Amino acid sequence: MKKSILILCCVFTCFGINSNIEAQNTKRPNIIFLMTDDQRWDNMGCYGRSEFYTPYLDSLAAKSVVFDNAYYAVAICMPSRVTMMTGRYNSNHRVGFVAPDNYTLSQTDLAKTYPAMLKNAGYRTGFVGKVGFTVTENGQRPSIPKEHFYKENLGQTFDFFAGSETRPTKGLVLWPENDEALKEIYKPSRTNTGRTLKTGEAMLRFIDTQPEDKPFCLSVSFYAVKHDSDKHMYMPHFEQFKNEDFSVPENYVEGDNEKLPQVVKENARGVYLHRNRSSKPEQYQRLVRRFATQGYSVDDQVGKLIKKLKEKNLLDNTIIIYTSDNGRFQGSHGLFDKCLLYDESVKAPLIIYDGRKTVSEQSRREDALISSVDMAPTIVSMAGLKPANTMQGRDITKVLNQTQDLSQWRDAVFMEDLFLVDMFKAKNSNNPDALNQELIKNNKSYRARGVRTKKWKYFVYYEHEPKIEELYDMESDPLEQNNLANKSQYNSVLKQLREKTETYYSSITRF
Repeated sequence: MKKSILILCCVFTCFGINSNIEAQNTKRPNIIFLMTDDQRWDNMGCYGRSEFYTPYLDSLAAKSVVFDNAYYAVAICMPSRVTMMTGRYNSNHRVGFVAPDNYTLSQTDLAKTYPAMLKNAGYRTGFVGKVGFTVTENGQRPSIPKEHFYKENLGQTFDFFAGSETRPTKGLVLWPENDEALKEIYKPSRTNTGRTLKTGEAMLRFIDTQPEDKPFCLSVSFYAVKHDSDKHMYMPHFEQFKNEDFSVPENYVEGDNEKLPQVVKENARGVYLHRNRSSKPEQYQRLVRRFATQGYSVDDQVGKLIKKLKEKNLLDNTIIIYTSDNGRFQGSHGLFDKCLLYDESVKAPLIIYDGRKTVSEQSRREDALISSVDMAPTIVSMAGLKPANTMQGRDITKVLNQTQDLSQWRDAVFMEDLFLVDMFKAKNSNNPDALNQELIKNNKSYRARGVRTKKWKYFVYYEHEPKIEELYDMESDPLEQNNLANKSQYNSVLKQLREKTETYYSSITRF
């Protein structure tokens, strides 16, 4: 009799535990992290340029918190993506394109990313699109091996996966392997589809296969808006932009920009790419029309996502985060590309929608300083978890909820650029560290780090001898046209920001 009672107690206890787990799962929010590739922060209507037709994003933004002072801790794809997934600065995780910071991400570090932590806490996890970095058992160099082995290295982190290195035709891997509809999406013989539409279809497939009794975390990494050839675009979307004359930013430079530091003019990739791709007005218009086309294609997928979430009765318990991995100059400052620490490269679009809240509770612009390193701890916190002790960013949920005392919030964000194109060209060199030292010795390094406050932008090319500094009053000179670093009346500001930069750097590398 006692034995029977004990068994019944165990059964009821187990049922109780299962019920509690199910109840907890239904209460926890679903989280969707949407990231584009190389989308400049102002290339959408909700950030002030309606000529970039983004109706669904604009509608979402009207019901969301839209951040006006969000910045990338690093503004180039591989390290930026790792920063957002790990919550760690580039100089700390050291995953990047060029030596000496050209490591893969280790399995140990992957276990402390937001997808892995949510997966371990009972979330169903998915990834769709461009991975952009490599995971190996241990961190190793170089960071771009010939094969990535996504299933072996990411299979324990993601339940659903439709990803590849840099484009869908390069090493695409799909799972669950028995999902015939997922295979059909990426079937090579399909016509009149593009990479963005396929990414959107796979995103919706994840939603369609979502069990009702589990929360989910889906990371979608669009290949757009990077690249501008016909094969990368969905050409029917180009029709509305092909004759559009886009506005030209006031800091666009036709031809070479003589105001750039000499080390940048002589060595940075963005300079010669500008000469070839955006230095003439007609080149600028061609490129921007194509970036607008791809931005619209992404926007179209966002609209389909919202519709799907409503159909599935999931929107009211779903958080949507929209950002990019870095900006793009598009001819501003006489530059193409990204990396360098001017705002066109390092300023981020950031829209956060919370379906659990009313429009009146969250519809606003927010000017608190936010860093891309904040994404991982924030997502983890949204799921009701404690951020990993390795995460260096801040949880911004109190900023979102307007319960944060902003006088106690950060007064600056840290940013860095560790990319040298000469090192990238020699990425398969037998002795990259020797080449790195040679570039530094010959004053060809333009690596930089700095800080952005509400009023000031400061950064230094710290491997150059003598060091080259740039200082801008962002309130009176938001286009960064007048470098104040060599004006004696700003010596005290320069000293303060110089010290703040080095304090930040010391803390993130010592962490």
